[in-house]
Amino acid sequence: MTKGRLEAFSDGVLAIIITIMVLELKVPHEADLAALRPLIPIFLSYVLSFIYIGIYWNNHHHMLQAVRQVNGAVLWANMHLLFWLSLIPFVTAWSGENFFAAMPVALYGVVLLMSAIAYYILSRVLVWHHGKDSTLAIALGRDFKGKISVVIYSVAVLLSFVNSWLALMLYVAVAIMWLIPDRRIEKTLSS
Repeated sequence: MTKGRLEAFSDGVLAIIITIMVLELKVPHEADLAALRPLIPIFLSYVLSFIYIGIYWNNHHHMLQAVRQVNGAVLWANMHLLFWLSLIPFVTAWSGENFFAAMPVALYGVVLLMSAIAYYILSRVLVWHHGKDSTLAIALGRDFKGKISVVIYSVAVLLSFVNSWLALMLYVAVAIMWLIPDRRIEKTLSS
């Protein structure tokens, strides 16, 4: 089957996730700048999560450009990824509302970790479906960035119980690492 419906559905789900997150930014009833101060942690968690959703959307788009078709296993692997991404608004709100306390930051990291694992599973299912000599398989190679991300998330989840701010910095570091779309796929597609 073609990949068009999978792409359209995924785009729609990611758009809804972003919409849900922005709705958590409650407008203060006062009209001065001091009224915005309590919203700073909520806004910061929103920004980080918005960037993460953007990263996933971007890389999902690039990955699907390297494939011709999908099957049932790909559809379920994609749903698995969307499930974990759909939890981002919850952990975003919980972290921001509780000024980045240990447990919310740990759970935020667990959701990021599971999203990364789900993305890895999706990429492997796509490679399995298209073959080890496919464009996608060649482009992904050993996927060092994907594997190191999982390690960093795991460390950050544990670190959040010692220092949640250091854990957050690790989440930011992974986001920075992924801000530029995966160029391996672009290079492979253009050659």
